[in-house]
Amino acid sequence: MGVMHRVVHRARGRVGVRRYRRDMLKLAVVEGVLERITYANEENGYTVARVDTGRGSGDLLTVVGSLLGAQPGESLRMEGRWGSHPQYGKQFTVENYTTVLPATVQGIRRYLGSGLIKGIGPVFADRITEHFGLDTLQIIEEEPKRLIEVPGLGPKRTKKIADAWEEQKAIKEVMLFLQTVEVSTSIAVRIYKKYGDASISVVKNEPYRLAADVWGIGFLTADKIAQSVGIPHDSPERVKAGLQYALSQSTDNGHCFLPEEQLIADSVKLLQVDTGLVIECLAELADEEGVVRESVPGPDGGEPVTAVYLVPFHRAEISLAGQTLRLLRGAEDRMPAFQDVDWDKALAWLARHTGADLAPEQSQAVRLALTEKVAVLTGGPGCGKSFTVRSVVELARAKKAKVVLAAPTGRAAKRLAELTGAEASTVHRLLELKPGGDAAYDRDRPLDADLVVVDEASMLDLLLANKLVKAVPPGAHLLFVGDVDQLPSVGAGEVLRDLLADGSPVPAVRLTRIFRQAQQSGVVTNAHRINSGVPPITHGMPDFFLFAEEDTEAAGKLTVDVAARRIPAKFGLDPRRDVQVLAPMHRGPAGAGTLNGLLQQSITPARPDLPERRFGGRIFRVGDKVTQIRNNYEKGANGVFNGTVGVVTSLDSDEQRLTVLTDEDEEVAYDFDELDELAHAYAVTIHRSQGSEYPAVVIPVTTGAWMMLQRNLLYTAVTRAKRLVVLVGSRRALGQAVRTVSAGRRCTALDHRLGSFST
Repeated sequence: MGVMHRVVHRARGRVGVRRYRRDMLKLAVVEGVLERITYANEENGYTVARVDTGRGSGDLLTVVGSLLGAQPGESLRMEGRWGSHPQYGKQFTVENYTTVLPATVQGIRRYLGSGLIKGIGPVFADRITEHFGLDTLQIIEEEPKRLIEVPGLGPKRTKKIADAWEEQKAIKEVMLFLQTVEVSTSIAVRIYKKYGDASISVVKNEPYRLAADVWGIGFLTADKIAQSVGIPHDSPERVKAGLQYALSQSTDNGHCFLPEEQLIADSVKLLQVDTGLVIECLAELADEEGVVRESVPGPDGGEPVTAVYLVPFHRAEISLAGQTLRLLRGAEDRMPAFQDVDWDKALAWLARHTGADLAPEQSQAVRLALTEKVAVLTGGPGCGKSFTVRSVVELARAKKAKVVLAAPTGRAAKRLAELTGAEASTVHRLLELKPGGDAAYDRDRPLDADLVVVDEASMLDLLLANKLVKAVPPGAHLLFVGDVDQLPSVGAGEVLRDLLADGSPVPAVRLTRIFRQAQQSGVVTNAHRINSGVPPITHGMPDFFLFAEEDTEAAGKLTVDVAARRIPAKFGLDPRRDVQVLAPMHRGPAGAGTLNGLLQQSITPARPDLPERRFGGRIFRVGDKVTQIRNNYEKGANGVFNGTVGVVTSLDSDEQRLTVLTDEDEEVAYDFDELDELAHAYAVTIHRSQGSEYPAVVIPVTTGAWMMLQRNLLYTAVTRAKRLVVLVGSRRALGQAVRTVSAGRRCTALDHRLGSFST
């Protein structure tokens, strides 16, 4: 019944409607068991939930507000206000809450069986409460060794339950402390796992450390925490953290540095402090080696600018330029046979071996790769890049060379292996990246290779490219293969474009001739039309279609129908495995976020026999297509990386663990508190699709994504398809995408360093 029921009862009985309405606005207290969460916004924590207040009628109360961290099964003590929703009726708006331990055997059983404590699911919750009754929680708290009395609970599981109980208590303390600043459960868990018992001390005294140390906490969250614990607005510590955050944001947008003037202006706007204070703090930060300042040529070789780098990006840029030139100019050659080979004979042997002749520019690329220590092969779809790579590998292996093949993603590596008949791996696996991001292979312990071929090189960001080039042994040949007209890497840098820049010492071949067989493909034809600024042909093609729909929301719904129903019905393709929706942006009614929810409902709907787990605003089910959204070097055999795609194969409520089979055929386990590392992947942004290839792609092109519509974005999306492209949306938006050339280059000085080091 509780306090609130009595308050409302008196209000109705004694005072009448006016007094009742006034009392509805007062702060009230409600206690109950959280039965289910019906909606949760993962960005702001707003939650709609149903709570059993224990009145015995079976009716559940609707509560709304920030219930960050609360899980079904927990008993909550909520402070808030009563109100009424025009559609859903009476509801309680929560302003803050605490968890309280349940007081009945049934409540304890429900609490333990909800999956809150690792090692206890519904079966063991029944056994434990049957054995200990109302003393259950006290036993777990004070005498956990007694759990061994319960049938089926051995010493190992008993210890695990005791440890999980202690960790849960400690995390709750951190969460209660952080509740005032709206930090999510998963971030509170990360803070605890990072700092342990020192968590609250770090949060109180060094909040800006969180932005550097804990994934998921950026400067803005750390700043909110800092303000709540009383750190002054104009504190130098705050300004320096803000400067580093502004630089970090710029690297997320692809820049390796920011011009000093721009950094100062961005930081003044972000921090709302005086320009003079920002300039002073930037100078101090440079003296403390928190950033590096260096004069570099301005855009397009203009007036020099003072570039400000975060230290790792400055080091990587200098290192990548230096290592590339050392490889290129080294006297040693691990494939000397190709320096004086009879190329007519070699190419004739190759034609007999492969059953096809090389075109002149392909022959040039093959010779370049086998005679130069570093080379680049670029070109669009249908121009023979794949066959050229296969030819390079065949000739190298004919001379007994050790060939190593790699690509940035699992899908691209699989494709490279199928193409060449040789083993290929992701760059991360090849280098055996370890926790912290260090590689097992580097300059001191290079790869055992005579030829290293890297496909989809447009995806290589500065940091990964530097790690790779450092691991190539002196005298080995390194061939970068990729389409420079696609979107640049998700991470900072434009490595492939910089290697191909005017004045670069790295030799390159660009394939331009479209082969006759490829000319019959609407996908290839239209990719080249788009890349040339010409609208695609959308009529009379067997593999390229446009479903016109001007309204953005209607286009989103039509995209789902096309991907989940129409393509599978007409072409016999599996909607989960073979069809990929590629959206220009994440937000909006035709964005990847909304489309994922609709596609999940259509392809993997809820079923009574299908295990699922809610996390924030997402529900994960067995069978879901998911993607990793951060680099995690501690997962899997050699880490799991941003963009890795897989399918959820199991979900264990007792162990609070979900398992994903990745597209590299590796099973990776995620604890439930790590699920913010995963997102659904029925629809992904075009940026995230780089390096992947799918039988069919569906692309919503709407006026709602106007600012994102650019030629290289649409070109990248279309070139992801092997067999079929369906555009859904507005002809006007399509025209905008084809006409709009990407605005400006990224801030990178790799091309300058390659050019200046080479002179």
